Amino acid sequence: MEPIVVCPQCKNEKTVTNAFIAQSNQNIIYECEQCHFSKRNIETRKG
Repeated sequence: MEPIVVCPQCKNEKTVTNAFIAQSNQNIIYECEQCHFSKRNIETRKG
């Protein structure tokens, strides 16, 4: 079972693999399809 990610703005829920976009430069992006909230450059353990 995958972890669930909850949008901080509209509380829409998605599985972690469907909620984030990983770019080749190690940037992680979250975009909510329901309310279009976006968070970019999410810090990870790798930097």
